[in-house]
Amino acid sequence: MRILLVEDNLRLSTYVRRGLEKEDFTVDGVGSIADAEAALDTAPYDLMVLDLGLPDGDGLDLLKQLRAADRHLPVLVLTARDGVDDRVKGLNAGADDYLLKPFAVEELTARLRALLRRPDGALGLSLKAGNLTFDTTAREVRVETQIIKISRKEMSVLEQLMRRAGKVVPKDVLESKLYGFDEDVSANSVEAHISRLRKRLNQAGASVNIHTLRGVGYLLSDGGDA
Repeated sequence: MRILLVEDNLRLSTYVRRGLEKEDFTVDGVGSIADAEAALDTAPYDLMVLDLGLPDGDGLDLLKQLRAADRHLPVLVLTARDGVDDRVKGLNAGADDYLLKPFAVEELTARLRALLRRPDGALGLSLKAGNLTFDTTAREVRVETQIIKISRKEMSVLEQLMRRAGKVVPKDVLESKLYGFDEDVSANSVEAHISRLRKRLNQAGASVNIHTLRGVGYLLSDGGDA
């Protein structure tokens, strides 16, 4: 899942970003409303973490703009404003959740996953295709009862394919979910992840296949010829 983190405190932004990346989220960090607006116009996000005290305005104004434009991106407000009135204003402006500073990144991660499990969200607790199971909370991939060890990027590729099992996932969609703005992406990076993932799944006896549709994208199916 790709997250937009809007936080102008560099130390806190780095702390949150590192914590979320360890949990397999792709995170783009920006420090102003203007940069957040530019990011939202550039990349597809699954969720936004929004600070309120930003150098070029109040984060609530950005939130109101999103909701006025009928954009239903889940938003978790992250702020030091601890008054009841402040929380009410945030929720009334369209926030989906509210977390006060200071906080533990483990709680933030749990809240984000809870938001993404809501009916309109993107994150189910468990994904299954054939004899392959992906526990999105524990971040474990199993073939039958055997845990398969794969890298975080390969796990992210597999998650996107399993969420759209039986449907073509364009290469640029995978790239947008896997890499943030400041990450270098080689021309064949997705192909390399797909190749390694196929090998690991085949070795483990997975019943699923990952098909390459050249010039289009990739498709995960249960059984059949690779």
